Amino acid sequence: MFEKLTRINDEYNQLGEMMADPAIATDHEKLGKLAQQQAKLQPIVDAYRRYIAVQQEIEEAGQLAEDPEMAELVAEELPHLQAEAEALTERLKTLLLPKDPNDEKDVIVEIRAGAGGDEAGLFAADLFRMYSRYADNHGWKVRLLTAHETGIGGFKEVVFEVKGKSAYSRLKYESGVHRVQRVPQTETQGRIHTSTATVAILPEMDDIEVEIKPQDIRVDIFRSSGPGGQSVNTTDSAVRITHLPTGITVSMQDEKSQLQNRVKAMALLRAKLFALEEGKRQREIGDKRRSMVGSGERSEKIRTYNFPQNRVTDHRIGLTLHKLDMILDGDLDAIIDALALEERTARMQAA
Repeated sequence: MFEKLTRINDEYNQLGEMMADPAIATDHEKLGKLAQQQAKLQPIVDAYRRYIAVQQEIEEAGQLAEDPEMAELVAEELPHLQAEAEALTERLKTLLLPKDPNDEKDVIVEIRAGAGGDEAGLFAADLFRMYSRYADNHGWKVRLLTAHETGIGGFKEVVFEVKGKSAYSRLKYESGVHRVQRVPQTETQGRIHTSTATVAILPEMDDIEVEIKPQDIRVDIFRSSGPGGQSVNTTDSAVRITHLPTGITVSMQDEKSQLQNRVKAMALLRAKLFALEEGKRQREIGDKRRSMVGSGERSEKIRTYNFPQNRVTDHRIGLTLHKLDMILDGDLDAIIDALALEERTARMQAA
């Protein structure tokens, strides 16, 4: 591990020397790429350099311990230094784990009402609001791609884009079945109903990463319609794209421009095709990947939101928090941090 850390430290220094070269300093594009490479190495280098410094302090403390006048002071300080060295070692192990190549990507979030009728649609709307608030808390931008409303404030389906730094690295743990337990407003006898909604988190892909051949798609144009089938546009601007080899179909009708709807539909199709291929690859890897919390199987029940007890339970890690109101208001970090830690631990054990 420390040989690798030495190489990374040398690479970091070389990048700094290259950035200081006058010939490169005037090339803003190249300078930007070098700065990005150095920024990725920065956390590892900082931790490594602190580890070296702590080890040096431990060695010096050992020498001072031979002096009777310093022995008491060293005995007090040494355990703290040793504890910091151990913590830094664990942090370095974590930092050296291979990163998910999609972690820095923007995401497309797809929420669908599941079992439970109108109540499931209302729950889908709650989840949409929760993720929108979470995005706001992190300074990310949310853009609605398409939505099929139920007419009573819920969604049969809602698809939206989240753009921001490391959006996928945080939201990727949210894929799966979310379950809600509460008394619906229409329930006169106070009985608790259980409803579900499915969430899919798809890393947004560009044209280069997912190639879609023109002959593999069928594009249908139709007139946009709102709730109850009413026409919301007077021109045929809605777009439906079918990927013939897989049968995957996506539709967009929120924009007035047919071209804009087509661009958004293709972005969603690329994300779905990538997710399909990624799912096949993970199934080939087998049990090791499925044991990790980020597997994101859409059929997997991952979390329960219990309103009577103000409780949220994440079933993958057995975490229960009694602050459902805050979580639905976008305060998701406690859950996501715990899931990320669990995945890192599993990856370290499997390495």
